[in-house]
Amino acid sequence: MKPLSEKIKNIAGSATMEIANTAKKMQMEGIDVISLSLGEPDFATPEHITNACIEALNRGETHYTASNGIPELLSAISQKVNRENNFSLGPDEVIVTAGAKDAIYETMEAVLNPTDEVIILDPSWVSYEPCVRLAGAKVSHYSLKEPGFQIDDGIIEQVNSKTKMVVINSPSNPSGSILSHDSLNLVKDICIDNDLYALSDEIYEKLVYETSHTSLASLEGMIDRTITINGFSKAYAMTGWRLGYALANEKIIREMSKVQQHTISHPTTFAMWGGVAALNGPQNCVGLMREEFDCRRRFVISKLLDMGYTTAPANGAFYAYIKTPGDDLDIARKWLNNAHVAVTPGSAFGHPGWQRLSYAASMEKLTIAMERIERITE
Repeated sequence: MKPLSEKIKNIAGSATMEIANTAKKMQMEGIDVISLSLGEPDFATPEHITNACIEALNRGETHYTASNGIPELLSAISQKVNRENNFSLGPDEVIVTAGAKDAIYETMEAVLNPTDEVIILDPSWVSYEPCVRLAGAKVSHYSLKEPGFQIDDGIIEQVNSKTKMVVINSPSNPSGSILSHDSLNLVKDICIDNDLYALSDEIYEKLVYETSHTSLASLEGMIDRTITINGFSKAYAMTGWRLGYALANEKIIREMSKVQQHTISHPTTFAMWGGVAALNGPQNCVGLMREEFDCRRRFVISKLLDMGYTTAPANGAFYAYIKTPGDDLDIARKWLNNAHVAVTPGSAFGHPGWQRLSYAASMEKLTIAMERIERITE
């Protein structure tokens, strides 16, 4: 038989999914594994959102609709960013996608050419580089500066004649850190000075503790060159709904729409009505989840510090990112096999020597997991 795609052959699978699948297999074998490897809220989707979807099904919202999304959701997203994120883009500058990951993939396909390079800030979420490479472009890695995981002037040296885009993720997966105003302004300056695009992944914007979130597109001169990525999975516990979105100038959205028309056609019609309810409905559910995550965050970070570990700032998202001496892959295997706690090694994020631990789990599970980690740390 003829060989399969070389492009896909050279793309690594998702390390987070691989570890989660291993943990699930162990659980099916009767082993009491606590999985802290996936970034998924353990809450149910709020009832008013679920009800909106059910009502849409009952009234027959089960057919094709506009590729970019139903008008009601496009309008709700446009109003949301104007109200909350301090920049203004109209419904024609929005596209609804099958999850934020789909929005990132469509962005790369719409913006990049094979001769282009994209700067990715390490540690970085596992799917940025594969999405760039699927679009045929190349990645240039820039390491954020520890211990705060911020940007310094060294990023200027990453820019060359082939650079076309910078990818930022704040709050960050995996570190939980939030880019400071100084870091964001450095991104702004190199984008404007070198005529670059920026992809700003803000999926964790609602999960911020002891500080505030700033959208890159709200900075002067950035609205036309920023593609803002967001979605419903984290803030509204809607991971399985596969509902995300992107905002950008109309020219970029038009190209992304071409990708969507020839791939998924459009997101699930009745699911989008849940998105409308999420943005236009009561927001106390988001606040309650954030409060619970903050309680877990303070508990987990305190326990890890007591054990002698160094942690990233953890001002956002729902991750504790901890420095572990030795080979991080071996340590992750040790924790899984000996402590029956599944975490994700920093190597999966281009950042060896660290572990990402998700505290999107009950306090009961987190308490047991900390006890198990402490036992094998001693």
